[in-house]
Amino acid sequence: MDTSLLAIVLLVVGLGMGALLAGTRYLGELRRIARFLRGRDPQSNARVTAGGAPGVTDLADAVNAELDRSAQAHIEAVRHQQEFQRDLSALSHDIRTPLMGAKGYLQLARDEEDPGQRARHLDAAAARIDATTELLDQLFAYTKSTDPDLALKMEPVALKPFVEEILLGQYPAFEERGWEPQIAFEDAAATLEADREALARILTNLVVNALRHGSSAPMISQRTENGRVLLGISNAVEDPTAIDPDRLFDRFYQADSARGAKGSGLGLSVAANLARAMGMELSAELAGNMLTITLG
Repeated sequence: MDTSLLAIVLLVVGLGMGALLAGTRYLGELRRIARFLRGRDPQSNARVTAGGAPGVTDLADAVNAELDRSAQAHIEAVRHQQEFQRDLSALSHDIRTPLMGAKGYLQLARDEEDPGQRARHLDAAAARIDATTELLDQLFAYTKSTDPDLALKMEPVALKPFVEEILLGQYPAFEERGWEPQIAFEDAAATLEADREALARILTNLVVNALRHGSSAPMISQRTENGRVLLGISNAVEDPTAIDPDRLFDRFYQADSARGAKGSGLGLSVAANLARAMGMELSAELAGNMLTITLG
């Protein structure tokens, strides 16, 4: 056989053997990684080790990065679940308290012979049942607002008449406090692309929050900034040091951290969830004793 031809044959055979050995090596590394992943304890911190085959190090790094992301997601999910269970336990106390109070007043009314006193006991029982109903309504609203499949019907909403309608719905509460809410719009014809039902829930929750926790009538203002329509609700608060603006929209957050405080601690969280579902956001700012919550 010609020497040059023999050399070519030997070269081809060598390359083939090299490729076969490399392929076998790669296959062995892949099988090792597959065995590791199949047998790995989900609670373990074990990571894929890199073999000697070229490129396996990159694969191991990518697998380990995904394992780290999965572990972090699991930790976050557990933390959120624990927080939710803890907060739900606190909320269940809030629900039981007015129910027990209502039961007590009903027992008093049953044993009371004086009609006027009986009526007062019944009114007190009804007020506590109303408080329980509101807590359950807010819990349902929170659950609905966190639904990833929440159906929204986005359409242009004329803001000024919409805000006026929301304020009119709270007229008895404003009258009780002797407050006159103010409206200041840069553009009386301003519109916002939103779902009407979701927007109504957001604005109602913001107004109710101002009524419950504010110390003065709120100011509802509208301005346009960088092409975005912003709606703000501002009012004075009695103790600004008790409010953490960064936590104001957290689930079950109550500024004074007392479970006896008015409300469920869900109203602003519901509003924030609905705003995000519509591609907007809520933000809070404290300037002195003035709290401003902005939707945009």
